Amino acid sequence: MFYWITIMFSQTLGTALGDWTADSAGLGYTGAAAVFGGLLVLLVLAYYGTKISRTLLFWAAFILTRPLGAVVGDFLDKPLSAGGLALNRYGASIALLAFMLCAMLVFRQRAATAAH
Repeated sequence: MFYWITIMFSQTLGTALGDWTADSAGLGYTGAAAVFGGLLVLLVLAYYGTKISRTLLFWAAFILTRPLGAVVGDFLDKPLSAGGLALNRYGASIALLAFMLCAMLVFRQRAATAAH
């Protein structure tokens, strides 16, 4: 139940927060993406530099990816006059797929080692 409530609120409120940050707060799509990306970087620093609960950091990152995804998606498909790249849905999907493939190549997973 907690999971689905979190999904519902993070999707709905995250998209609304991303749109508000980009539009009403006047940051634009790249400014809003920088804000949410910066907050995610702070969570990474907290993960490696503090003893804050990993569960809390996971859920904070999970929630922050929603507004980031909303502003990046808007940036890719909104018209140039609105500050976007004016890609159609297929172009935006291809751009996201290319980014994911590059990320998978750059950030390869390593096999876990047993802790003794």
